[in-house]
Amino acid sequence: MTRNILLKCSLPIIVAWILLFPIGFIGPVSMVSAENTSAIACGNGDHGLLQSLQKQHQGEGKETLHFTDIQFLNERIGRAAGQGFIIGTSDAGCHWQEIYTGQWQIVQMDFSNNKYGWVLATLPSQQTLHLIQTIDGGSHWKNVSTSNVVFNRIDLLNEKVGFGYTTTSAYKTVDGGQSFTRIPTPMNNRFASFSSVNTGWSIVVIPNGGYKVMKTIDGGKHWSLKLMVAAGTNNGGEIYSNGNQVWALLYGESGMSQVSYSLYGSTDGGLHWIRVIAQDSAGGGPAPGKGKAMAKQGPASPGGHPGNMQIIDKSTVFLAGGSPAGDIVSVGRSYNGGQIWSNITPSIHGSSAVISFADSKNGWLAETGSTKSALYMTRDGGVSWNVKFSF
Repeated sequence: MTRNILLKCSLPIIVAWILLFPIGFIGPVSMVSAENTSAIACGNGDHGLLQSLQKQHQGEGKETLHFTDIQFLNERIGRAAGQGFIIGTSDAGCHWQEIYTGQWQIVQMDFSNNKYGWVLATLPSQQTLHLIQTIDGGSHWKNVSTSNVVFNRIDLLNEKVGFGYTTTSAYKTVDGGQSFTRIPTPMNNRFASFSSVNTGWSIVVIPNGGYKVMKTIDGGKHWSLKLMVAAGTNNGGEIYSNGNQVWALLYGESGMSQVSYSLYGSTDGGLHWIRVIAQDSAGGGPAPGKGKAMAKQGPASPGGHPGNMQIIDKSTVFLAGGSPAGDIVSVGRSYNGGQIWSNITPSIHGSSAVISFADSKNGWLAETGSTKSALYMTRDGGVSWNVKFSF
C-alpha cells in the first residue's frame, strides 16, 4: 500500500522533469530499437584509429597512409596491415583495434592461427625485406634468421611448417623458422608454390618464349611436366593450389597501364586444364597461349592488372583485379572450377586490391592504392561491398 501511494505522488513530478528536456535528450535508458542499436554498434569509416599515425604521414614528401595486406582466418576474425601498423577485428569489422604500431612497414603477412604469424616487412627508408615472427597475435615481433637469403614471398602452413620464396628458389622450415633448407626446383624456375612438404608447383620460363607448369609430389626431388603454354614472351607468373584445384596465372607484356595475361585452371591435380581467361590488351599485346578461353577479360577490365587469388574449396576460386587507368578494383570468380567465369561489375574506386575470402560468399577486399585505401566486406560473393574501415 505504501509503495502505491508513493508512486502516485511522484508521478506528476516525474512527468514535469521529463518535459524540461528536449526530445533528443538520451538519459540513462535509451529508447532505441534493436535494429538501430545493431547499426550503431557495428561501425564503419575510420573508427577513430591510428589518428596519430595519420598525422605523422601528413606533410610534403610523405606517402599517404594505406593498406598493403589483409588476411581473415574466418568470417569474423582478421587483420589488415600497412606501413607501420596492423589492426584487427573479431566481430566481422564492426569494431577494430590497434594490434601493432611501430617501425615495420608491412609488405605481406601470413597467420596460421590467431596467435602465430609471419610477416615480410621493411624498415623506414629501406627496401630490404626482413622475415619477422610473432607468437602473440602481432603485438610483438622478432627477426627470423634466413641465413642471408632474402625472401620476397612467404607461406605458413602451421606453427612449425612454412615456406619462403625468392624469385628463383624455394626454402622450407619444419621447426618454426629456426632453420631453412633449400628445396630443389627446376631450372629456369620463376615461381614456386608448395601446398605441403611434398606437393609443389613451379612455373618455368622457356628461354625463347613460353612457359612450363611442373609438379612435384616428393618435395622437389622429381618434377613432371603438367602444362606447356606457347608465348612470345616469358615475364613470369603465379600459381595457386589447394588439393586437386590448381590455377596458373601467366603474364604477357604490359604497357599504357594495361597488362596481358592468361589464367589456366585444373580440378584434377594438373591432368587436364581449361584456359579460363585470355586477356589481350592494346598496351600489352596478346595473352600467352592459344585456344578459346572462357573469358576474354579479367576483373577490373579493360586491361586490368590481376591481384591475388584465393581457392576456397574443390571448385570455388576468386581473383582480385585493379585498373590504374580506369580507377576501379573488382573481383572475378568461378564456382565450378573455371567452366564458367564471372567478372563482377566494378563497384569500388581504386587502383589495386588484395582479397581474403572465408567461404564462397563472405569475403574481404583491401584497396591498396595510396589515396583511397579502405577495407570492404561482401556477403554475396563480391556482388556488393560495404566499407568497414577507411582512412
